Amino acid sequence: MNIYPPTISKEAVNELPVLSYTDRRIEVITTLPKLHEAIEVLKQEKWVGFDTETKPSFVKGVKNKVALVQLSTPQVCYLIRVNKLGIPPILSEFLAAPAPLKIGLSLHDDYRVLLRSCKFKPTGFVDLQKIIKKVGIEELGLQKMYAILFGKKISKAQRLTNWEAAYLNELQQEYAAIDAWACVDIYEKIKDEL
Repeated sequence: MNIYPPTISKEAVNELPVLSYTDRRIEVITTLPKLHEAIEVLKQEKWVGFDTETKPSFVKGVKNKVALVQLSTPQVCYLIRVNKLGIPPILSEFLAAPAPLKIGLSLHDDYRVLLRSCKFKPTGFVDLQKIIKKVGIEELGLQKMYAILFGKKISKAQRLTNWEAAYLNELQQEYAAIDAWACVDIYEKIKDEL
């Protein structure tokens, strides 16, 4: 027996309160020493949230490289500015390691964009789209999954923003962190039912 509704309408999502994490920390990573510190923290977890952001292209045939990699614990989200740092070996090794599990959504898109910048074999990843149906939810988008499970709306207002900007503003940082945190929250909520 399914304990969650299988679907939710866009109208129902729009009526929900907007998700905001006031008790969690965001760290923007632009240096190798800070990246090393972040990876050491992330290695202590059983699973972490994962997402990437790429500057949108509105020109046919132009494909941008990944600008941001988000990796989060339940308490902190690291926004790794790979457009400034590149993808150092410590990051590609972390992404290729079997542990901790890296929880994301529509991971084939993230892999495709990341592989433009570095070669690595993604290991230890869990795609929420591949497991969510096991708990009776038919929605495959992060916003609707989260709405069904938690009764909150994830704002998508910053989705088409410039992720290669010199500085990420507070709204960009929050948007990017929420996507990674939401993946962790969803996995923690459903893992025992899988």
